[in-house]
Amino acid sequence: MSDFEFTANIDDLDTESIYLIHKAREAAAHAHAPYSKFHVGAAVLLEGDIVVTGSNQENAAYPSGMCAERVALYSAAMLHPGVPVVKLAVIAKRKTGKELLPATCCGACRQVILEYESFQHQPIQVVMQGSDHRWIKVTSAHALLPFAFTKEDLDR
Repeated sequence: MSDFEFTANIDDLDTESIYLIHKAREAAAHAHAPYSKFHVGAAVLLEGDIVVTGSNQENAAYPSGMCAERVALYSAAMLHPGVPVVKLAVIAKRKTGKELLPATCCGACRQVILEYESFQHQPIQVVMQGSDHRWIKVTSAHALLPFAFTKEDLDR
């Protein structure tokens, strides 16, 4: 099995991924993005079918803002300590737009997702929309960041 699964139509994704995309879209409505006007939402699925969402939060003093993925992951860790993350979905749209825009996780978010994946010793699936508007389902954060810097590097 490949680390990446691509589909042109959201309806071709599994039910769980579609549900998380809808929850991420709801979260994007709460984004604070007065500068970029790029509203991003993320939804994290934890074991036990717990869903935690987050949205991007910008600040005039760049880079003081925070991406939706990290807001959701940090909130999940605080609200549900020790509960493993199963999957994360991220979406983006313009404030007044209905159409979703391509948005993949930035490098900092990929590193944070990988940190959680390493800590919990199980993969985290990631669902996002690529620049070609196809949906991408990734089997683990490690596939997004194959040459990552991890705790093991610090322990050497």
